[in-house]
Amino acid sequence: MTRGILLRAHGGPEVLEWSSIELPRLKRNEVRVRHTAVGVNYIDVYDRSGLYPMKLPAALGREAAGVVEQVGSKVGAFKVGDRVAYVLSSPGSYTEARHVPAERLVHVPPGVSDAQAAGMMLKGLTAHYLLRRTYRVKKGDPIVVHAAAGGVGLLLVQWGRQLGARVIGVVGSDAKAALAREHGAHEVVVTPREDLVARVREITAGKGVPVVYDSVGQDTFFASLDCLRRLGLMVSFGNASGPVPPFSALELSKRGSLYLTRPTLFHYIATKGELNRAARELFAVVESGAVKVRVGQTYPLAEAARAHRDLESRRTTGSTVLIP
Repeated sequence: MTRGILLRAHGGPEVLEWSSIELPRLKRNEVRVRHTAVGVNYIDVYDRSGLYPMKLPAALGREAAGVVEQVGSKVGAFKVGDRVAYVLSSPGSYTEARHVPAERLVHVPPGVSDAQAAGMMLKGLTAHYLLRRTYRVKKGDPIVVHAAAGGVGLLLVQWGRQLGARVIGVVGSDAKAALAREHGAHEVVVTPREDLVARVREITAGKGVPVVYDSVGQDTFFASLDCLRRLGLMVSFGNASGPVPPFSALELSKRGSLYLTRPTLFHYIATKGELNRAARELFAVVESGAVKVRVGQTYPLAEAARAHRDLESRRTTGSTVLIP
C-alpha cells in the first residue's frame, strides 16, 4: 500500500484526491521505486481534464526520481539503494512509490539532484528530441521558442544557445522575458504587447526562421507558421491554450511549402537504446553546466491540485516538482 493522488473523474484541479493506493505484486522485470521527487507537466493537465482520456480511477503523473527499494528476479542493471529516474507513457507517478519496468529506468548521476532529475526527464528528453532529432539545430540557425520561460522552454533556450543557435524566445510578461534572457535567449518577444510575426521578420531581416517550437497550440499556431521561412518546419508539441483546430493543408503550401509535425517524446525513446542515449546526452549537458535545470517551485505531493492551478494560470516558471 502507498499513498498518492487519485483521479476518479475528469475535471478541474478539484477532482484530485489524496488517497491510499494499493500497488500490484512486483513483476520479475520491475523495480519498486520510492519517490523522492515527482515532476509536474502539462500532459498531466490533459490527463486530468480528459483531453487525453484514460481508464479511471487512476493516478496522475509521468515522471519521477527516487531510490530503488526492491528489484524483480530478472532485473540485473539496478540494485537496492540506486538513485534512479524515469518517464513513462502511462500515468501513475503522483504516488509515494511505484513499480517501474527496469528497461524504462535510468541511473541518476551524482551531479544531478533528485528534484532536477524529476523535473527534467520529460522536459529534458523532450528538449533533446526537439533540438537533436526532430530538427537538428545547427550553429547560426535562428529558432523561435514559445513559452520560453517554462520548463521545456528554458531548456530549449539554454541548449539551443549551447548548440550555436540564435534563440528568439516568446513569453507573456516582462518578468518572464527577463528570465528567458537570463537563461540565454538572444531576443525575446513579449506577447500580446508585441507582434510576434513582425518582430521575427525584423530580427531575421525578413527571412523568417527554419523552425518554430510551439507548445502553446491554438492561440499561436498560425502566427508560428508565419514566422517560418520557405520550407521551414513547424513543430507543434503542446496544447497549453487548447488543441489546434482543423485547417486546410493549403495553408502550408501558400506560406512556402512548409512542413508540420506533431511529435511526442515516447516515439523517440521507444527502445532502451534510444532512452539511454538521450538520457546520457541530457545528463551530460546538465552536469557540464551548459544547461541548468531550474526548479521554479515545489509543492507537497498532497497539494498537487494547487500545483495544477498555478500551472494552468501560467504562474509557474521552470520545472514544477511535487515532494512526497
